[in-house]
Amino acid sequence: MRRKVTVVGAGNVGASLAQRLVEKEIADVVLIDIIEGIPQGKALDIMESAPVEKFDARLSGSNTYELSDGSDVIVVTAGLARKPGMSRDDLVQKNQDIVGAVVREAAPRSPDAVLIVVSNPLDAMCEVARRVSGFPRERVFGMAGILDSARMRWFIAEELDVSVESTHAFVLGGHGDTMVPLPRYSTVAGIPITKLLSKERIEAIVQRTRDGGIEIVNYYKTGSAYYAPSAAVAEMVESVLKDEKKILPCAAYLQGEYGMSEVYLGVPVKLGRRGIEEIVQIELEPAEKSALARSAEAVRELFRILTV
Repeated sequence: MRRKVTVVGAGNVGASLAQRLVEKEIADVVLIDIIEGIPQGKALDIMESAPVEKFDARLSGSNTYELSDGSDVIVVTAGLARKPGMSRDDLVQKNQDIVGAVVREAAPRSPDAVLIVVSNPLDAMCEVARRVSGFPRERVFGMAGILDSARMRWFIAEELDVSVESTHAFVLGGHGDTMVPLPRYSTVAGIPITKLLSKERIEAIVQRTRDGGIEIVNYYKTGSAYYAPSAAVAEMVESVLKDEKKILPCAAYLQGEYGMSEVYLGVPVKLGRRGIEEIVQIELEPAEKSALARSAEAVRELFRILTV
């Protein structure tokens, strides 16, 4: 019997994720959204591609949560995008209500599930999900670092005209302006990019990584990225369900690691069937530690707004 994944939010990220999961036959998927007809229509549309794409995993759409019972993984993509004139505080307040409501419905139906948060502001919404679900920290984490690292890997590959498969990149910290890309841990075929690129080109790649989301928003005008984000979540889900124990950068709740406590921050973790099986601590230089501390404080500022 295939595993079951519930994806809450049938927008671009959620629907693209559902498509990736069933096409790879990673799991059967339940796609949930409050808008009547949207999850049902997208599920049917994707399933009608099954004979062409040759997959047998099943995708179902619903406006309620009954079909989600007994899920192995719950992915929360639901939430509002920040609109012109909306403050950061406004976004946190509105999305904490949405994410909180989703988790209150989904978590009791799948008490042993791993809960992956994608909604923004990512680190704050992970904390909402942790508080509302009551799940242990190992089973509540967020998608950010894989996406940020993937963007950096593509920029490195593009700059050096090499295969993306030869690249590796390390991005820590919060998902946003305070993220901490680590060039000395970023490599091409094991060679640090500090040996392959000038300081100026590295700084340009680091800044473009920080601006990766807004660069796409500026192109789209009325939307945000979803192809790369959905691919990043799919990798996390696959590592959990297949117990692959991949080392991936995720938003994890720290309890002393990296000298931080009671805060969600992007760090390398070992992802397996039980969720986060280990938080991998790497040696940081003083400037990197300071940048990570600034990132943590920015996340704590968001936590102070939370009312759940």
